[in-house]
Amino acid sequence: MDVADRPDAAEARAQAAGDGRAAGAPPAPPRPKRRGVELALLVGAVLISFCGYLAVGLARTHAVPAGALRYAAGLGGLALLAHLAVRFGAPYADPLLLPTGVLLNGLGLVLIFRLDLETPADHAAPAQLVWSTVGVALFIAVVAVLRDHRVLQRYAYGCAGLALALMVAPILFPAVNGARIWIRAAGFSLQPGEFAKVLITVFFAAYLAANREALADTGKAVWRLRLPAKGVPPAHGGPPTRTELRVGEELRAWGKVLGPIVAIWLVSVGVLVLERDLGTSLLFFGVFVVLLYVATGRAGWIVVGVLMAVAGAAAVGTLEPHVHGRVQDWLHPFAGIAAGRGPGQLAQSLFAFAAGGTFGTGLGQGHSSLIGFARKSDFILATLGEELGLAGLSALFLLYALLAACGYRAALGLREAFGSLLAVGLAVLPALQVFVIAGGVMGLIPLTGMAMPFLAQGGSSVVTNWIIVALLVRITDRARGPRPDTPARPARAAPDALGALR
Repeated sequence: MDVADRPDAAEARAQAAGDGRAAGAPPAPPRPKRRGVELALLVGAVLISFCGYLAVGLARTHAVPAGALRYAAGLGGLALLAHLAVRFGAPYADPLLLPTGVLLNGLGLVLIFRLDLETPADHAAPAQLVWSTVGVALFIAVVAVLRDHRVLQRYAYGCAGLALALMVAPILFPAVNGARIWIRAAGFSLQPGEFAKVLITVFFAAYLAANREALADTGKAVWRLRLPAKGVPPAHGGPPTRTELRVGEELRAWGKVLGPIVAIWLVSVGVLVLERDLGTSLLFFGVFVVLLYVATGRAGWIVVGVLMAVAGAAAVGTLEPHVHGRVQDWLHPFAGIAAGRGPGQLAQSLFAFAAGGTFGTGLGQGHSSLIGFARKSDFILATLGEELGLAGLSALFLLYALLAACGYRAALGLREAFGSLLAVGLAVLPALQVFVIAGGVMGLIPLTGMAMPFLAQGGSSVVTNWIIVALLVRITDRARGPRPDTPARPARAAPDALGALR
């Protein structure tokens, strides 16, 4: 029996989490709401974004930008409305989530405004502010309407079906920059894969929560890794023995449990490969493997997932021309310079990071126009690295890490499997996305064409990220809020990675 599964350990974890109490002991008091702290942090986030807006205008035109006050009022108004929704709808939510989202969104608006100065005929900042408004409106709607995150568990298969429909829809529309990930009609564009990733995460969490005990029942330990049971045909040529029959039955039962979720994952990844949206395919695969590991506590899933990811990437990178070209650009980023064609986007991105140094050239004083057409989307991180330097990049990555940490902490504070898995999945989504994008722009891995959360131009992306923050707000409100008394010895649950940490 694992240490995390002993009744006395379960009781200690329940007392530490505030979800239960020993016999005769008073219930643990609820944590403070911290809404005042949230409001103060929101004021700081708006002021930092406003100062960045002023710095760009002063560096480029030596004057205060004409729309500075409107920008500050708009961002401040959105932050205040979101704060009021949290104060009255989720009073015990983590006070760091909303300020982190506002600051990231504000920095994204500043960077897009700065890049608009390089493209006078293509201003994206006003549209991004409109999409940010839509995102905050949906944030408020989710917090107000979704009173309990466990309701989502009832609609797991509905979420999976809707996610697959959203991913299939772009196949009917023309490709953009080599990928079929957009729906374009009447001047309006939408990237449905952004919404599908939240829906598929809900399905993964619900299904694994319902079947984690069966999935955790695996075979022998190999090099301290618990791998799935594997039946073999009889070697003696006669009828199978009782042991062989039992192993075969276990294998069939295990396959029956894992089959539906693997099938939906394979269909979603297959559709994304056909659309050449390999970044989202990698994101789905990463979320699937992480949640499978968290649900079962078996490190073997991580090993299997890494091996499958490496094999799949090698196959697609060799056979698919569009992806093969990106792999070649990654392997030889300076080949264009040697051939006399000039540096490509990746080479210009690396030059931008080098020029930024430790503290950067200053907002508005870089050379973002050299990067090319993707400077407002894929390569917006290169602009930040050049103008804010290593210090600015470190601060940005810490903000994303803080967003993920809030989700992990909420997962540890809950005593029900679905909420814990959903919190981990929602925290993993932006974390993996940042890793994939930053790794591609910095030359660590091939480019995937994804959007930096909150930072890059893209209405679908910013709206989806606000929905993720809203769901985390709802989950953390339950994790930190008061609970009814529970028995001193909760029922024994299947082992999982979260249980070992509680």
